[in-house]
Amino acid sequence: MSKVAVYIEMKEGEVRKQVFEVLTFAHRGGSDVCGIVLEGDAEGCKGSLEEYGVSSIIQVKSNALANYDPGVYADAAIAALKHSGADSLLALTSAQGKDLLPRIAAKLKLPLIMDATVVNVAESSVVKSHFSGRANAEISLSGDLKLFGVRPNSVDPEAKAANATVESIDVDLSSDRRVVLKEVVKKEKLGKVELTEAKIIMSGGRAIGSAENFSMIFECAKHIGAAVGASRAAVDSGYAPHEMQVGQTGKTVSPNVYIACGISGAVQHFAGMKTSKVIVAINKNPDAPIFNKCDYGIVGDIFDVVPELSKVFQELS
Repeated sequence: MSKVAVYIEMKEGEVRKQVFEVLTFAHRGGSDVCGIVLEGDAEGCKGSLEEYGVSSIIQVKSNALANYDPGVYADAAIAALKHSGADSLLALTSAQGKDLLPRIAAKLKLPLIMDATVVNVAESSVVKSHFSGRANAEISLSGDLKLFGVRPNSVDPEAKAANATVESIDVDLSSDRRVVLKEVVKKEKLGKVELTEAKIIMSGGRAIGSAENFSMIFECAKHIGAAVGASRAAVDSGYAPHEMQVGQTGKTVSPNVYIACGISGAVQHFAGMKTSKVIVAINKNPDAPIFNKCDYGIVGDIFDVVPELSKVFQELS
Protein backbone atom coordinates (compact mmCIF):
# COMPACT_ATOMS: atom_id res chain seq x y z
CA MET A 1 0.00 0.00 0.00
CA SER A 2 1.34 3.43 -0.92
CA LYS A 3 1.70 6.08 1.74
CA VAL A 4 0.68 9.67 1.08
CA ALA A 5 1.63 12.66 3.19
CA VAL A 6 -0.59 15.74 3.22
CA TYR A 7 0.52 19.12 4.51
CA ILE A 8 -2.22 20.26 6.90
CA GLU A 9 -2.49 24.00 6.42
CA MET A 10 -4.11 25.79 9.35
CA LYS A 11 -6.09 29.00 9.63
CA GLU A 12 -6.65 30.62 13.01
CA GLY A 13 -6.01 27.33 14.78
CA GLU A 14 -8.36 25.29 12.57
CA VAL A 15 -7.72 23.08 9.54
CA ARG A 16 -8.44 25.04 6.36
CA LYS A 17 -11.60 23.73 4.71
CA GLN A 18 -9.90 23.12 1.35
CA VAL A 19 -7.42 20.75 3.03
CA PHE A 20 -10.26 18.21 3.24
CA GLU A 21 -10.38 18.31 -0.57
CA VAL A 22 -6.67 17.43 -0.66
CA LEU A 23 -7.31 14.60 1.80
CA THR A 24 -10.06 13.31 -0.50
CA PHE A 25 -7.57 12.85 -3.34
CA ALA A 26 -5.09 11.35 -0.87
CA HIS A 27 -7.34 8.62 0.52
CA ARG A 28 -8.92 7.62 -2.80
CA GLY A 29 -7.50 4.30 -3.95
CA GLY A 30 -6.91 3.08 -0.42
CA SER A 31 -3.64 4.89 0.28
CA ASP A 32 -2.35 5.19 3.83
CA VAL A 33 -2.63 8.91 4.64
CA CYS A 34 -0.30 10.79 6.97
CA GLY A 35 -1.02 14.37 8.00
CA ILE A 36 1.89 16.76 8.57
CA VAL A 37 1.10 19.47 11.12
CA LEU A 38 3.54 22.32 11.67
CA GLU A 39 1.35 24.84 13.47
CA GLY A 40 -1.53 24.57 15.90
CA ASP A 41 -2.37 21.52 17.96
CA ALA A 42 -2.32 18.12 16.25
CA GLU A 43 -4.40 16.57 19.04
CA GLY A 44 -6.98 19.32 18.66
CA CYS A 45 -7.50 18.68 14.95
CA LYS A 46 -7.16 14.89 15.17
CA GLY A 47 -10.92 14.28 15.09
CA SER A 48 -11.55 16.30 11.93
CA LEU A 49 -8.58 14.69 10.15
CA GLU A 50 -9.73 11.18 11.10
CA GLU A 51 -13.05 11.89 9.37
CA TYR A 52 -11.17 12.26 6.09
CA GLY A 53 -8.96 9.19 6.14
CA VAL A 54 -5.88 10.31 8.07
CA SER A 55 -4.41 7.31 9.89
CA SER A 56 -1.29 8.98 11.29
CA ILE A 57 -0.31 12.54 12.19
CA ILE A 58 3.22 13.88 12.54
CA GLN A 59 3.65 17.18 14.35
CA VAL A 60 6.91 19.07 14.37
CA LYS A 61 7.41 20.85 17.69
CA SER A 62 9.44 24.06 17.65
CA ASN A 63 9.07 27.67 18.80
CA ALA A 64 10.40 28.63 15.37
CA LEU A 65 7.05 27.55 13.87
CA ALA A 66 4.97 30.09 15.81
CA ASN A 67 4.59 32.21 12.65
CA TYR A 68 4.85 31.18 9.02
CA ASP A 69 8.47 31.52 7.91
CA PRO A 70 9.05 29.95 4.48
CA GLY A 71 12.58 28.65 5.06
CA VAL A 72 11.81 27.28 8.51
CA TYR A 73 8.54 25.68 7.41
CA ALA A 74 10.20 24.07 4.39
CA ASP A 75 12.86 22.46 6.58
CA ALA A 76 10.25 21.30 9.10
CA ALA A 77 8.02 19.85 6.37
CA ILE A 78 10.96 17.98 4.80
CA ALA A 79 11.93 16.49 8.16
CA ALA A 80 8.36 15.31 8.75
CA LEU A 81 8.08 14.00 5.20
CA LYS A 82 11.25 11.92 5.51
CA HIS A 83 10.12 10.65 8.91
CA SER A 84 6.76 9.57 7.47
CA GLY A 85 8.25 7.36 4.74
CA ALA A 86 5.61 8.61 2.29
CA ASP A 87 6.13 8.36 -1.46
CA SER A 88 3.97 11.40 -2.26
CA LEU A 89 3.34 14.81 -0.72
CA LEU A 90 0.12 16.69 -1.42
CA ALA A 91 -0.64 20.24 -0.34
CA LEU A 92 -3.16 22.92 -1.09
CA THR A 93 -2.15 25.40 -3.81
CA SER A 94 -3.01 28.32 -1.56
CA ALA A 95 -0.88 31.44 -1.13
CA GLN A 96 1.12 29.52 1.48
CA GLY A 97 1.26 26.38 -0.63
CA LYS A 98 2.56 28.31 -3.64
CA ASP A 99 5.37 29.60 -1.45
CA LEU A 100 6.15 26.41 0.46
CA LEU A 101 5.95 23.61 -2.13
CA PRO A 102 8.53 25.06 -4.58
CA ARG A 103 10.97 25.51 -1.69
CA ILE A 104 10.54 21.87 -0.68
CA ALA A 105 10.98 20.77 -4.30
CA ALA A 106 14.13 22.87 -4.70
CA LYS A 107 15.70 21.62 -1.47
CA LEU A 108 14.99 17.98 -2.36
CA LYS A 109 15.74 18.48 -6.09
CA LEU A 110 12.40 16.92 -7.04
CA PRO A 111 9.85 17.72 -9.75
CA LEU A 112 6.63 19.41 -8.69
CA ILE A 113 3.21 19.77 -10.29
CA MET A 114 1.16 22.70 -9.04
CA ASP A 115 -2.51 23.61 -9.36
CA ALA A 116 -3.74 20.09 -10.19
CA THR A 117 -7.51 19.74 -10.48
CA VAL A 118 -7.47 15.93 -10.23
CA VAL A 119 -4.87 13.77 -8.49
CA ASN A 120 -4.58 10.00 -8.97
CA VAL A 121 -2.15 8.98 -6.25
CA ALA A 122 -2.10 5.32 -7.27
CA GLU A 123 -0.85 6.21 -10.76
CA SER A 124 1.15 9.30 -9.71
CA SER A 125 -0.73 11.34 -12.28
CA VAL A 126 -2.72 14.55 -12.26
CA VAL A 127 -5.02 16.58 -14.49
CA LYS A 128 -3.97 20.20 -14.84
CA SER A 129 -5.83 23.03 -16.56
CA HIS A 130 -4.09 25.07 -19.25
CA PHE A 131 -4.88 28.06 -21.48
CA SER A 132 -7.38 29.62 -19.04
CA GLY A 133 -9.29 26.38 -18.71
CA ARG A 134 -9.63 25.73 -22.43
CA ALA A 135 -7.59 22.52 -22.28
CA ASN A 136 -6.62 19.91 -19.72
CA ALA A 137 -3.37 17.95 -19.64
CA GLU A 138 -2.71 14.66 -17.87
CA ILE A 139 0.77 14.62 -16.37
CA SER A 140 2.62 11.80 -14.63
CA LEU A 141 5.62 11.85 -12.31
CA SER A 142 8.09 9.07 -11.60
CA GLY A 143 10.55 8.52 -8.80
CA ASP A 144 10.57 7.57 -5.15
CA LEU A 145 8.92 10.80 -4.01
CA LYS A 146 6.37 12.93 -5.85
CA LEU A 147 5.14 16.44 -4.99
CA PHE A 148 1.69 17.70 -5.95
CA GLY A 149 -0.15 20.97 -5.34
CA VAL A 150 -3.96 20.73 -5.46
CA ARG A 151 -6.04 23.59 -6.80
CA PRO A 152 -8.63 24.80 -4.25
CA ASN A 153 -12.28 23.96 -4.90
CA SER A 154 -11.46 21.16 -7.35
CA VAL A 155 -13.46 18.39 -5.63
CA ASP A 156 -16.19 18.02 -3.05
CA PRO A 157 -14.69 16.63 0.18
CA GLU A 158 -15.45 12.94 0.75
CA ALA A 159 -15.32 11.54 4.27
CA LYS A 160 -13.54 8.29 5.07
CA ALA A 161 -13.37 7.23 8.71
CA ALA A 162 -9.99 6.32 10.20
CA ASN A 163 -8.24 6.05 13.55
CA ALA A 164 -5.18 8.25 13.72
CA THR A 165 -2.07 8.10 15.85
CA VAL A 166 -0.25 11.32 16.75
CA GLU A 167 3.54 11.50 16.89
CA SER A 168 5.59 14.57 17.79
CA ILE A 169 9.13 14.96 16.49
CA ASP A 170 11.83 17.45 17.42
CA VAL A 171 13.68 19.12 14.55
CA ASP A 172 16.64 21.49 14.73
CA LEU A 173 15.46 24.59 12.88
CA SER A 174 18.18 26.95 14.10
CA SER A 175 20.46 26.90 11.05
CA ASP A 176 21.63 30.21 9.54
CA ARG A 177 19.23 31.67 7.00
CA ARG A 178 19.40 34.34 4.34
CA VAL A 179 15.95 35.58 5.36
CA VAL A 180 14.94 36.04 8.98
CA LEU A 181 11.34 36.73 9.99
CA LYS A 182 11.32 39.78 12.28
CA GLU A 183 7.65 40.69 12.57
CA VAL A 184 4.21 39.70 11.29
CA VAL A 185 1.77 42.53 10.61
CA LYS A 186 -1.75 41.36 9.89
CA LYS A 187 -3.94 43.42 7.60
CA GLU A 188 -7.47 44.23 8.57
CA LYS A 189 -9.86 41.68 7.11
CA LEU A 190 -11.91 42.90 4.17
CA GLY A 191 -14.88 40.79 5.22
CA LYS A 192 -15.97 38.06 7.57
CA VAL A 193 -15.95 35.43 4.83
CA GLU A 194 -12.79 34.19 3.06
CA LEU A 195 -13.23 34.22 -0.73
CA THR A 196 -12.12 30.65 -1.32
CA GLU A 197 -14.50 29.36 1.37
CA ALA A 198 -17.53 31.53 0.60
CA LYS A 199 -20.86 30.05 -0.48
CA ILE A 200 -21.93 33.34 -2.07
CA ILE A 201 -19.61 35.83 -3.78
CA MET A 202 -20.29 39.26 -5.29
CA SER A 203 -17.49 40.56 -7.51
CA GLY A 204 -16.97 43.96 -9.08
CA GLY A 205 -15.24 44.76 -12.35
CA ARG A 206 -13.61 47.81 -13.87
CA ALA A 207 -17.08 49.32 -14.37
CA ILE A 208 -17.21 49.94 -10.62
CA GLY A 209 -15.15 53.05 -11.38
CA SER A 210 -13.31 53.59 -8.07
CA ALA A 211 -12.28 51.98 -4.81
CA GLU A 212 -14.91 54.05 -3.01
CA ASN A 213 -17.67 52.61 -5.18
CA PHE A 214 -16.86 49.11 -3.95
CA SER A 215 -18.72 50.10 -0.76
CA MET A 216 -21.89 49.54 -2.79
CA ILE A 217 -20.87 45.91 -3.38
CA PHE A 218 -19.91 45.41 0.28
CA GLU A 219 -23.23 46.88 1.43
CA CYS A 220 -25.21 44.53 -0.79
CA ALA A 221 -23.05 41.52 0.05
CA LYS A 222 -23.47 41.86 3.82
CA HIS A 223 -27.23 41.28 3.58
CA ILE A 224 -26.73 37.81 2.09
CA GLY A 225 -23.52 36.85 3.91
CA ALA A 226 -21.46 37.05 0.72
CA ALA A 227 -17.74 37.57 0.29
CA VAL A 228 -16.60 40.34 -2.06
CA GLY A 229 -14.26 39.73 -4.97
CA ALA A 230 -12.88 41.69 -7.90
CA SER A 231 -11.76 41.16 -11.46
CA ARG A 232 -8.15 41.67 -12.48
CA ALA A 233 -9.17 44.82 -14.36
CA ALA A 234 -10.55 46.29 -11.13
CA VAL A 235 -7.41 45.30 -9.21
CA ASP A 236 -5.07 46.65 -11.89
CA SER A 237 -7.01 49.92 -11.85
CA GLY A 238 -6.36 50.23 -8.12
CA TYR A 239 -9.99 49.78 -7.11
CA ALA A 240 -9.36 46.66 -5.00
CA PRO A 241 -6.37 44.86 -3.40
CA HIS A 242 -4.93 41.72 -4.98
CA GLU A 243 -6.31 39.45 -2.24
CA MET A 244 -9.79 40.17 -3.62
CA GLN A 245 -8.88 39.11 -7.17
CA VAL A 246 -10.75 36.18 -8.68
CA GLY A 247 -9.38 34.57 -11.81
CA GLN A 248 -6.47 32.79 -13.42
CA THR A 249 -3.91 35.04 -11.68
CA GLY A 250 -6.02 35.46 -8.56
CA LYS A 251 -8.07 33.10 -6.42
CA THR A 252 -10.02 30.10 -7.63
CA VAL A 253 -13.51 30.00 -6.14
CA SER A 254 -16.45 27.62 -6.33
CA PRO A 255 -19.41 29.15 -4.48
CA ASN A 256 -23.05 28.16 -4.69
CA VAL A 257 -23.80 31.59 -6.20
CA TYR A 258 -21.43 33.96 -7.99
CA ILE A 259 -22.74 37.46 -8.80
CA ALA A 260 -20.59 39.29 -11.37
CA CYS A 261 -21.18 43.05 -11.26
CA GLY A 262 -19.85 44.98 -14.24
CA ILE A 263 -17.54 42.15 -15.29
CA SER A 264 -17.24 41.47 -19.02
CA GLY A 265 -16.45 37.77 -18.69
CA ALA A 266 -12.89 37.44 -20.00
CA VAL A 267 -11.59 33.86 -20.09
CA GLN A 268 -8.97 34.67 -17.45
CA HIS A 269 -11.65 35.68 -14.95
CA PHE A 270 -13.96 32.84 -15.93
CA ALA A 271 -11.14 30.33 -15.28
CA GLY A 272 -11.24 31.26 -11.59
CA MET A 273 -15.01 30.99 -11.04
CA LYS A 274 -16.39 28.69 -13.74
CA THR A 275 -17.16 25.90 -11.23
CA SER A 276 -19.65 28.14 -9.40
CA LYS A 277 -22.98 26.36 -9.06
CA VAL A 278 -25.02 29.38 -10.24
CA ILE A 279 -23.61 32.43 -12.03
CA VAL A 280 -25.53 35.73 -12.09
CA ALA A 281 -24.30 38.53 -14.37
CA ILE A 282 -25.14 42.23 -14.15
CA ASN A 283 -23.86 44.31 -17.07
CA LYS A 284 -25.26 47.18 -19.10
CA ASN A 285 -23.73 45.78 -22.29
CA PRO A 286 -26.10 43.10 -23.64
CA ASP A 287 -23.28 41.73 -25.81
CA ALA A 288 -20.86 41.16 -22.91
CA PRO A 289 -19.34 37.64 -23.06
CA ILE A 290 -20.41 36.99 -19.46
CA PHE A 291 -24.01 36.57 -20.66
CA ASN A 292 -22.95 33.49 -22.64
CA LYS A 293 -21.58 31.89 -19.46
CA CYS A 294 -24.14 32.81 -16.80
CA ASP A 295 -27.29 31.11 -15.56
CA TYR A 296 -29.13 34.39 -14.98
CA GLY A 297 -28.41 37.75 -16.57
CA ILE A 298 -29.52 41.28 -15.78
CA VAL A 299 -28.94 43.90 -18.47
CA GLY A 300 -28.62 47.17 -16.61
CA ASP A 301 -26.29 49.66 -14.98
CA ILE A 302 -24.75 48.20 -11.81
CA PHE A 303 -25.25 51.56 -10.08
CA ASP A 304 -29.00 51.10 -10.56
CA VAL A 305 -29.29 47.34 -10.14
CA VAL A 306 -27.02 46.65 -7.15
CA PRO A 307 -28.66 49.21 -4.79
CA GLU A 308 -32.07 47.75 -5.69
CA LEU A 309 -30.81 44.24 -4.97
CA SER A 310 -29.44 45.51 -1.67
CA LYS A 311 -32.89 46.81 -0.68
CA VAL A 312 -34.51 43.48 -1.57
CA PHE A 313 -31.87 41.42 0.25
CA GLN A 314 -32.22 43.64 3.32
CA GLU A 315 -35.98 43.12 3.39
CA LEU A 316 -35.56 39.36 3.07
CA SER A 317 -32.78 39.05 5.64
